Amino acid sequence: MAHDTYLSTGQKLPDMPLPVKLTSSHDLDQVTDAQLASFSHLIYGRTGIRVSPQKKMLLSNRLRRRLRETGIASFGDYYKHVVQLKPSDPEWDALIQEITTHETFLFRDEAQWNWFRKSYLASCASGKPPGGVKETLRIWSAACSSGDEPYTIACSIAGSLPKWTQWKIRVLGTDIGLGALEQCREAAFSERSMRLVPEDFKTRYFTNLPGVPLWKPKPALTELVSFRQHNLLNRLCDPPFDVVFLKNVLIYFDTASKKRVMEHIRAAVRPGGLLVTGAAEGVSEYLREFKCLQSWLHQRPE
Repeated sequence: MAHDTYLSTGQKLPDMPLPVKLTSSHDLDQVTDAQLASFSHLIYGRTGIRVSPQKKMLLSNRLRRRLRETGIASFGDYYKHVVQLKPSDPEWDALIQEITTHETFLFRDEAQWNWFRKSYLASCASGKPPGGVKETLRIWSAACSSGDEPYTIACSIAGSLPKWTQWKIRVLGTDIGLGALEQCREAAFSERSMRLVPEDFKTRYFTNLPGVPLWKPKPALTELVSFRQHNLLNRLCDPPFDVVFLKNVLIYFDTASKKRVMEHIRAAVRPGGLLVTGAAEGVSEYLREFKCLQSWLHQRPE
């Protein structure tokens, strides 16, 4: 999941009526339909993430954790608490992280990383990177969660691009959550997160911490990667990138917010550059001017 306003889009909530008044019942079994609608409306206005009625039990379980952490007695009282918080309040970050938490690990989606290492980086080495400039490489990992994807990118570059130390390389990882960014900067990956990392890469670019089953990237990788907070509903105010990775995040967005996000993503890809998406993102209708190279790989026209 920097420099943009945290969570808030800078606009007022969409024009839609709020549901009936929330109760402060101490029954913590499930949120009521009215509470679900109110939480959904509030979260959507701040982040573009739509909590559907089908996720009633999931929302209830995740909110219950926040009640235990905050000591607030009920779902209704918790809503009254967060609705008046500023978007920069840490509790907002904690709530969003509860809702969007999903598993991630290094070198997830093997076919994509094989392409990146053996095709894209090979073309960079030959001096013919699509839409890019030789010896300059800028890559954005959008909604990077705990940092697995940016470090996979950095590891691939270090392991597959000859003379990469002579290049000007920037790998930017962004996420909406401050908690996720703290994990990114801490960069301590479990054995499970490392299970698909090639053994030679693991040995060359990571250190196994003594006495604990955790791996930390070596300076060769950390020097390539930087992290920043960013809400995908806002435009990223950076020069366009050679490659943008946008994977496993748009499943949280409805049609309207997905369209808005994709407008910003398209602008972030340089002419001739590439966009890598997840298999189930459903973005083809927003990329009609892009050339589809694979179901998950799209190229912006020169």
